[in-house]
Amino acid sequence: MQEKGRVLVCVTGQRSCEHLIHAGADIAAQTGAALSVVHVAKMGSNFLGSASEAQALEYLFEISKTYDADMMLLRNDDVVATIAAHARKTGAQTVVIGGSVQKRGNRLSHALAAALPEVEVRVLLGMEE
Repeated sequence: MQEKGRVLVCVTGQRSCEHLIHAGADIAAQTGAALSVVHVAKMGSNFLGSASEAQALEYLFEISKTYDADMMLLRNDDVVATIAAHARKTGAQTVVIGGSVQKRGNRLSHALAAALPEVEVRVLLGMEE
């Protein structure tokens, strides 16, 4: 099957982001797209944060591998611009992010949609720890 674009899953340093990778893999399988996973750390922070964050990212990397997905760890203070640039570079047609049902509107999803008008931004709500 010929690859049709890419699904880009954005994760934080939490194991609970596993559900985002599974959802992204389902979308990729349905559309014939490749799967990529990305984590963006701000410049002033320890790249892997705490030991628990490092373990979570290692766990998410292993989950990504089970779906033949690549996983990138990027560093930049402008998370939205970094995700948008990575989405363009990889040819992403869909971006999957997590969101909270407690927040009115998801600022990240709105910012990504504005930065990537040609890309579908899917927000999975209420599934974080």
